[in-house]
Amino acid sequence: MAQLTIIEAIRAAILHEMEEDERVMILGLDVGRLGGVFRTTDGLIEKFGRKRVFDTPLAEASIIGSSIGLAISGLIPVAEIQFLGFTHQAFHQLGQQLGRYRYRSRGRFPLQVTVRAPMGGGTKTPEFHPDAIEAQFVQSPAIKVVMPSNPYDAKGMLIEAIRDPDPVLFIEPERLYRKGRAEVPDEAYTVPFGKARVAREGEHITLIGWSAAVEVCEHAAAKLAEEGISAEVLDLRSLVPLDIESMVASVVKTGRCVVVHEAPLSAGFGAEVVATLQEEAFYSLDAPIARVASYDTPYPPATMENLWLPSSARVVNAARKTVNA
Repeated sequence: MAQLTIIEAIRAAILHEMEEDERVMILGLDVGRLGGVFRTTDGLIEKFGRKRVFDTPLAEASIIGSSIGLAISGLIPVAEIQFLGFTHQAFHQLGQQLGRYRYRSRGRFPLQVTVRAPMGGGTKTPEFHPDAIEAQFVQSPAIKVVMPSNPYDAKGMLIEAIRDPDPVLFIEPERLYRKGRAEVPDEAYTVPFGKARVAREGEHITLIGWSAAVEVCEHAAAKLAEEGISAEVLDLRSLVPLDIESMVASVVKTGRCVVVHEAPLSAGFGAEVVATLQEEAFYSLDAPIARVASYDTPYPPATMENLWLPSSARVVNAARKTVNA
């Protein structure tokens, strides 16, 4: 076991898969000589050379389009988009091409492509960099959407993504990149998609989150415990496929639920979670499901982002209201 940050766990996953399979290659803006804007791919070009680790122009659509062609030719590209918000410039390649190619080709070209992109606020980046737009890709057919929240899951889920025969959008929690360390096995392992993780056991209410929102939920659960409220924290980890069974089991146990995410409230993925629980666990609910999210405005200036993003205090208030309903 090694004590790794999320950045180090991601790099370890890429390194292992490149050593194991010469078809795996890295492409994206600044991934080569610079080692990535967050240094995630640092040292890989020296080890594997420019044919397997190469810098692209600042053109997100061409990065994804090139990945499609590389995958059709039998390679396994791992493409980096510097920030998830920049995928707007490549949406016509992601949703209309990458996700549909297996269907369009009648199964001949499943496209084994992993697209990595960091997301989330709390680091005072410019306005387009932190956008949480994961829900937009949930509606893109045949693209798996996964969002780890800790180093162990980051390594295991990235190896799972690279080995998956279908396209995977691997979204990374930017503000947790170097925030703390956790034990991560030295050897390769996988964390299966579609399996949520109970981050904290509880009895009175379920807090559901993904990516960096899991940490917010854990802080809120600790504060609620001081008030005698036992909160269970469920880390979805994977939006597509979604672990409905674990969501329902937790809510059946607690009878109450708060869903937390960084995206603006309207049409965020939290709405899908609420709708699913209303259908699958309605008779176990003792109160309406609450949502804590960012506000329905463009991303604010850096000096205001802490007021805009979901906070543990807002989650605590929503949980209190739900428990006392």
